[in-house]
Amino acid sequence: MIGQDLLRDAVLRLKEASVEDPLRDARRLFAHALGIDASRLTMHLHDPVSEENCTKFQTLITRRVRREPVSHLTGTRAFYGRDFYVSADVLDPRPETETLIETALTVPFERVLDLGTGSGCVLATLLCEREDSHGLGTDISQAALSIAERNLSAHQVMGRTQLYAGRWYDALPSATAPFDLIVSNPPYIALNEMDTLAPEVRDFEPRIALTDEGDGLEAYRAIRRSAAQYLKHSGWLMVEIGPTQADAVMRLMQDAGLVNIAKLPDLDGRDRVIKAQNPSKIA
Repeated sequence: MIGQDLLRDAVLRLKEASVEDPLRDARRLFAHALGIDASRLTMHLHDPVSEENCTKFQTLITRRVRREPVSHLTGTRAFYGRDFYVSADVLDPRPETETLIETALTVPFERVLDLGTGSGCVLATLLCEREDSHGLGTDISQAALSIAERNLSAHQVMGRTQLYAGRWYDALPSATAPFDLIVSNPPYIALNEMDTLAPEVRDFEPRIALTDEGDGLEAYRAIRRSAAQYLKHSGWLMVEIGPTQADAVMRLMQDAGLVNIAKLPDLDGRDRVIKAQNPSKIA
């Protein structure tokens, strides 16, 4: 078949499946099937497609019709100008999380801790942006840590990183030195909100990375509880939040004795990051 005919049929199938942007997804998957960059796809639309590539593309479209995320089909997702490996074992990097990166880069840090590192996109990005920094990442999922290690290695920062399996701070070795910065994008979807999520998220991303099976605040309670213990004096804690959680998370930070608490919006103007500082030694 000719490329443009294959693409047209794929777009129609995706439209019928209520995929949000069928042309964009069809083009990305067609380029992936052909093994070319998506920017070069137009040059190949009038060419005949081999039976092997035709089958590969149609298989990808069938999986997308079932609402499997494009990133799972291609194996990568862009974040802060870099590509990261992803799978069903980790949360997809999202543009909203770039707000966490931007906020973190406003403060000085040499040692950073990423709690619930997942794909490692946050930790790897911070280490890439600050070449003199070192980091630790923790995650309860060993499968996620395998993806994180792959990403940290791909971006050549694994030599400045250590990864540990376990729940939040419990994963850290004893006598761990304090950090200048602690970051986290924890599970914050409340249980009663899960059914409202898009099928791509609800049915294909790891549930443990989405929800605490409760009110969506349990991770923040755990993270703030020991923050002062693991932060240097005047060090910063920064967490991503759901857009309705700012007031609740700020109160948790205040109750933990943290200071200079503030909320930051994402590019859509929704509350997205809470930052809080450990008091200085003098204070």
